[in-house]
Formats: sequence, structure tokens, C-alpha cells
Amino acid sequence: MVVTNHPLASAAGAEMLAAGGNALDAAIASLFALTVVEPMMVGIFGGGMAHVRLPDGTHFVLDGLATAPLASRPDMFRPVSDTLPDYLDTVDRENAIGARSVAVPGALIGWCELLARHGRFPLGDVMEPAIRHASRGFRVTPFLHEIVCDVEADLVRDPEIARLYRPGGAPIRAGERFVQGDYAQTLRTIAKEGPGALYGGAIGRLVADHFARAAGYITLADLTGYRTVMRDVVRGSYRGYEVVGPPPPSAGGIHVLQMLNILEGHDVAGLGFGTVASFHLLAETMKIAFADRKAATADPAYGTVPVGRLIDKAYAADRRARIDPHRARAWSAEVGLGEGGNTTHVTVADSDGMIVASTQTINSTFGARFVVPGTGIVPNNYMYVFDPHPGQALSIAPGKRVTTSQAPLIVLKADKPAFALGLPGGLRIFPSAMQAVVNLVDHGMSLQEAVEAPRIWTQGEVLEVEESVPEGVRASLREMGHRIVALPHVGSGMNAIGFEPDGSLTGAACWRADGTPVGVAGGLARAGTRFWPDKPRA
Repeated sequence: MVVTNHPLASAAGAEMLAAGGNALDAAIASLFALTVVEPMMVGIFGGGMAHVRLPDGTHFVLDGLATAPLASRPDMFRPVSDTLPDYLDTVDRENAIGARSVAVPGALIGWCELLARHGRFPLGDVMEPAIRHASRGFRVTPFLHEIVCDVEADLVRDPEIARLYRPGGAPIRAGERFVQGDYAQTLRTIAKEGPGALYGGAIGRLVADHFARAAGYITLADLTGYRTVMRDVVRGSYRGYEVVGPPPPSAGGIHVLQMLNILEGHDVAGLGFGTVASFHLLAETMKIAFADRKAATADPAYGTVPVGRLIDKAYAADRRARIDPHRARAWSAEVGLGEGGNTTHVTVADSDGMIVASTQTINSTFGARFVVPGTGIVPNNYMYVFDPHPGQALSIAPGKRVTTSQAPLIVLKADKPAFALGLPGGLRIFPSAMQAVVNLVDHGMSLQEAVEAPRIWTQGEVLEVEESVPEGVRASLREMGHRIVALPHVGSGMNAIGFEPDGSLTGAACWRADGTPVGVAGGLARAGTRFWPDKPRA
């Protein structure tokens, strides 16, 4: 089963499974395809995490998150504000668009390392669907068209990205065939030479030269010096389920567990889904997690992250006891020590028991919003994730890994997989993932219902509520002190796989992206099976 946020990417993964590949072959094929068909969300010059469960039950996370360039420093940007919502913004948006906003990518080398360690197919075979779609083109979806329109004012600043996405001076239209010739050639080179083509080879030199001309910070030394990190997962329990997720520098795993620990002391099922009391409890729980996240979640190589305390049930009980069931309140951190919402996620499972849940991103839509000439590469704008204020847990330092909210989860019941899920959405990722777990465990929803159900989100300022939540519920939340903002959607397209006791798999994707589950069932003929002979044997 392959579930991604684009039908062609899901088909690319299914193609690998049908040809005898495993879940990692399928996941990497899907991710490469997504760099072509969902280029506003993911790219080889991005970063992310992959949570893998091997057939023997072993879990690990490969950390391919981006890092700050060696030339970076804590005061390299000038902040415009010391308070939300503009806390991360800087003068001239230097940390958000253009060459100075780009961090050292880990996506490509991470994917290739995973494939080399646990895949069955060579890199060229896995990349073939992506190369095919880049060279021959694919039909633009309304989703891609609308995002181009949303960021058009930034795209026109760079002639190369404008040439691609505004041919003739207007955004590419839904239904048009979109060809990426330069990017197809870049992919062919990588398929032939491996990740070294970018991390020190000809493509890397081309990229480094462009950054030098554009007054960026990334050099060839940054690319050749990048290393992925293999990390242990974090684990916790919720009402008889074991929840397994990524560790720091991801905030996703620890804060999903923290929030579930807080909720476990309440009769969430009894409150009912979508009620005023239920949404209030979820909102207050999210605010607690975000208060602790700001103070205590960072690259563990640059500070101690109190993982044990954050996921401790006694700590959760103490925080839970202070929630007012009738009134919204402000929360501060009791542990010591902004990312973009435009990401992608794939969830894959094979017949041998391997599961891959991987979230990848170039941070904002279209990342730094330029294309490196001659390559088709859209770089990330991951420097926007760092705190531009010196002296903070998330402040910039050379080589420091970005912190992320990615939450690729695998949830077990009696040591066997029950479901795996993940989604894009920046700061909205781990609260949305938590809500999906609650939908499944407490509210008894089907997998499809759980990923599509209305969501809320807050980090302590406004409470975002999807417009599908009735106005009466919103009004009651306002009366409790919540500052409500109604939005078409919170977070982005979640996808998931459910594992049934009989061995069958269920795939689900939601309306917030072009999500598409593709399953491969059946199999080869039994040994000894033949066509009926022309002359029956005596």
C-alpha cells in the first residue's frame, strides 16, 4: 500500500511494489516523483525525516534535516519584532526568500542512504518514474495552480522560476502539461552518479557558484560536509496503544506523546467529537505543548532536550490538573533547556512487514522561491525555521540542525502495527497527528474519517478552527475566552495506512491535498500452475 499527496507519486511507489521492491523502494520512488509533481512542497534541496519499521520489528528514524551553513552566525539576520506573530520575520525577508534563506539540504543524501541500506533496487530504477514525469510532463492539478497564484508576487522576482511557473507571464493553468527539462537532466545525472553529484560533484559546484554570485551562504564545503544522523525513536502509551515517533530535533514525537498523556486523564470519548468541551480541552493541551516546545526543543547536539520529563505521565498529570474546563488561559513553559506549513508526506507498507512514514519539505511553498539556473532545483528556505534572535534555544549556529514539527507516527497494538500516519503542515503537523490518533482511539472513527475530520490548532495566540465546525461551537469557544479564526483548512493533506488483524491494509488520504492511496494486491501464480494443455493428459 502506498499513500502520498499526488496520484502519480503513489503510482510510482506502487510500480516499485509490483516489480518486487519493498516499502523503502516504493517510498523513495514516491518522494522523487513528488519533487516533480508536487514541486512547491518537496525537493532534493530540502530536508526531512523517515521513520522506518523493519520486518523484524526494529524502528529507527533517519534524520535528513537541513543544517545552517558554516558561514552562518546568530545575528546574521535583523529581526523586525520580538513578539508573535512576526517574531521570526526579518528585515527584507532575508531569512524567508532568496539565497540567504537556504540551509544545507539533507533530503537527497538521506533518501539515497536509506535505499542503499534497506532497498532492493538500484537508484536509477527507483528514480525512473520521476525522470519520466519531468521529461515528458504531467498535467497540472488545481492545487499546484492555486499555490502558484498565491505566491506569484515572489516568483516574479526570479527570472528562472518565473519562466517555469509563469510561462507567457501568467501562472501555469490546471490541466496544462508541465515539462521540467533541466530538472529531468539533473535527475538523470543523480541516477547515474549518485548523491555525490550534488554533494561535491558537478551539480554541487554549479549550485555553489550560483550561491556565491547571489550573496548566499552555502558553499561546496557545506555540501561535502553534510551528514545524516540515524536516531532512536521515542515511545509512549495511550489507552493500550504504543505510539512510536521521531525524536529531537523533531518536536513531533515528544509533543504528540506529551499531549496524549495529558488527554489520557480525561474521558475524551465521553466528551464526544466536535463538542465545545472536546475542542476546548484539545486547545488547552496544544497550548501546553507549544509553551514547552519553545523552551525545550532544539538540536540535541547543541543543548540538552528533556525528553524524559516531557513524555513523563506524572508531568502530564501536573499540567493536566491546571486546565480550567470552563475557561481558556495562557501557559508558560515548565521545562528548561516557525517553520513553514508546506511539506509532503508518504506512508508505505509492504507484504513483508516493512513500514515507512516519511515527511519531507522545502519549508515554505516553493522554498526560497528561486530556481538554480540550469538545474531546475528549487532550494529550501529552512533558515526561516531558526530563531533570528541570538541567545535562544532555536538561535542560529554553524552546522546546527533545524527543529521541525514533523510527526511520522507508527502506532502499535499488542506489538503489532495498528496504523501509520503523517502529514504536512509546519507547526500544525503534530497537533493534527495527535487529533487523528484521538479520532481513531477515542472516537472509534474509520481511518478515512480520522484523516478527514475537522481540525483545530493553536500555539497560544488565536485558535484556528476549520470552517466546517458549526458556528454555534465557535461562538461557545469565544465565550470561553478563545480568539477564534475560521479557516478553510488547518494543516494539510494527511495520509495513513491501517493494518487489519487478517493482514489486509487500508489506505486513506484527505481532501486537504491531492492525496491518493494505491494498493497492490494478489500475487504471482502458484508453483506448478499451467494453462490447460491442448491435449489432456491421460
